[in-house]
Amino acid sequence: MIYTLAVYTAVTLVTGVALLLVWRNDRSQAFTRLLGLSHLALAFNPLAYLAWKHPDPILHAVGQVVMIGLGTGYIVMLIMGGAHLSHRKIAPRTCWMLVAGFGLFYGVITQALSSAHGQMALATCNTLVGLILIWWLRRQPLSEVLSGVFITLCGLDQFTYVMLGEAGVELQTALASVLRVMLCLTLIYAAFERSVKQIRGLDQRFQELVDRSHQGVTVMRNGKVVYANPAFLRIYGLSDPEQARQALLNPWLDATVPEADRAAVVERTRRIILGHVSQESWEGERVSLDGRRLQLRFSAWQVEWDGQPAMQMVVTDDTERHDAMRALLRRATRDDLTGLPNRSALLQRLRELFADGELSGFVLVSLDVDRFKLFNDAHGHRVGDQVLQGLAQALSHNLHGHAEVMRLGEDEFALLAVASDGPATAERLTRTVREVLAQPLVLPEHQFFLDVSMGVAVHPSQAHGPEGLLQAANAAMHEAKRLPGTSVHYAQEHTPNGMGALLTAEQALRAGLKNEEFTLLYQPKVDARDHRLVGFEALVRWDRPGQGRISPLDFIPAAERTGLIVPLGALILTQACRQIAQWRADGGAVVPVAVNVSPLQLLDAGFPTAVMRTLAEFDVPPALLTLEITESAAVTHMAQARDQIGQLRQQGVEVALDDFGTGFSSLNMLRGLPLSTVKIDRSLIDPMPAPDAAAVVKSICDLAGVLSLEVVAEGVETTEHAAAALAAGCNVLQGYYFAKPLDVPAASDWLQGRR
Repeated sequence: MIYTLAVYTAVTLVTGVALLLVWRNDRSQAFTRLLGLSHLALAFNPLAYLAWKHPDPILHAVGQVVMIGLGTGYIVMLIMGGAHLSHRKIAPRTCWMLVAGFGLFYGVITQALSSAHGQMALATCNTLVGLILIWWLRRQPLSEVLSGVFITLCGLDQFTYVMLGEAGVELQTALASVLRVMLCLTLIYAAFERSVKQIRGLDQRFQELVDRSHQGVTVMRNGKVVYANPAFLRIYGLSDPEQARQALLNPWLDATVPEADRAAVVERTRRIILGHVSQESWEGERVSLDGRRLQLRFSAWQVEWDGQPAMQMVVTDDTERHDAMRALLRRATRDDLTGLPNRSALLQRLRELFADGELSGFVLVSLDVDRFKLFNDAHGHRVGDQVLQGLAQALSHNLHGHAEVMRLGEDEFALLAVASDGPATAERLTRTVREVLAQPLVLPEHQFFLDVSMGVAVHPSQAHGPEGLLQAANAAMHEAKRLPGTSVHYAQEHTPNGMGALLTAEQALRAGLKNEEFTLLYQPKVDARDHRLVGFEALVRWDRPGQGRISPLDFIPAAERTGLIVPLGALILTQACRQIAQWRADGGAVVPVAVNVSPLQLLDAGFPTAVMRTLAEFDVPPALLTLEITESAAVTHMAQARDQIGQLRQQGVEVALDDFGTGFSSLNMLRGLPLSTVKIDRSLIDPMPAPDAAAVVKSICDLAGVLSLEVVAEGVETTEHAAAALAAGCNVLQGYYFAKPLDVPAASDWLQGRR
């Protein structure tokens, strides 16, 4: 009997450890751990049985307790292991309830009745667990069903002791040893089947991932492809299976890698296969089997394939992204219309030239097409684009090898040439351009002669950096615009500074408007006969901080160019109305004040309303305000001027035509505009009293008289001017002969007769 118990202990120990080792190698097979522990619990049962059989009361009691604990542990582990085997889960709380419940049940029966009754309870539970497990596993593979059968047989075997008592211990133990071995083998086989199934599932899942991947996956050995997923074949243009099979039989390197890169690829492959590097990534250009140029990214590492070292590689097709980046870069540095490098490319090229300390010099020519707007206006933008494309082709063809041709903007081009003899090279370039433009530009439907203005900047020069050189060439080009025909102007040292000063002045002008740095002076207008004061003309001056008083000749063009003339005009009107209101409040004499109106103000449909609102704000009668518009503005915007002047006259505001005689003087203009006054420009008054000048002024006065217009002579500087203007028929005189522009106190003195 002792031998039989020793064999049983050895069997349960070995089977329990074997099942635990299976679980150690595959932790997903949790049932092997639980059932392995149940076998280990049974391994100590013979020792507990022998202690229980000992006549010593203490050993007997210890043996009984241990047998109850081992039996309880065995049943609980059996239930939990069976649940895992059948893919059912038991909550931890339920486990502890099973331990407590069965332990108490088993202990009470054993203690209250007999060991045979306790063994019967254990055998019954074991058998029931086996039967339940057979039911749970009825649709599972045979190996798993057999495990339930053997667990049931182990339970039935325990009834041997119940029926035969001590005489059946040896038989029960022997049968249990055989059944435990069979159960262990069955469980190990079930675990093996599950592992194989899981591996197959993972392999199938990996295969699906690889087959459906957008990245190419390949394994290469000895310069040939031994495995390739569909994406890899698609990247290299192998859509036909037969074509792919034939292509993969040939050396892959020679077919797909440019010759210049082959040596590097061979060395890299050698390092990876020999294990000198764990993983390597790179990118480069490759050739597809259908002749396309590819831009690919690679990542590779060593693998074992059919027992030999090989290289597995993941390939990402970056061709689309690379082409898109190249297209973006081209759009960023190339002009869409002509295909020439653009302003960004020019600045980058200039930076490179400035950074090259070995260069002795280079020439930059800024070239602008004169009156280009006429092509768009006369023939449409399509023809205008053809002109630019034709000019670009002509310049590129004739200057090829001598200069780089670039398009900087709408009708602006640049020529860049590296040369040590800067002035001579510049002269050759501009002469070539003249020769090109001496011939007509032939387009599909037209032939045009072009004129351009060219500004030349030479480095080394006063310009510091690419932007400075380009600025100097642009400034010189704008100077060339002043000359007729195809013209050239060379950048001077003061030119960039002058452009910078212009920008500074425009910025200061904005600040001056915000801070109201502008002041009005008032130049008297007198009756031509008795020199009595009949009005003032408000003249604006800019008191620029740090610069002193600035003449309008210096800042009015900038205000018109930037559009600031509109808020400046509104400021002048407000200040003039405020001063009229102050003179009225002082209780003395008041005369009308004339304020100049810019063409931009005249174009504003809300201008008459704004004027009337300003008059109402200061409670100034409309008759005390005269608005002066220039002759050129009236001619250019005849329809708008007629409407605006008509609205102002209806409200009682007088309107004068300023600078008459300097532009497009005509009877039709005087007849078509509802004016009240004509101001003859100083250029017609200055030659008087010369007979021809007097005759011109007299004809204007006669014409104005017929149209019931008052005539004001500007620029009266001498007694002769005043007498001649009176004789010619002028009604009002204005000029330095009577007074220069006056500040407010001096103008107030004139109003009060103190002059």
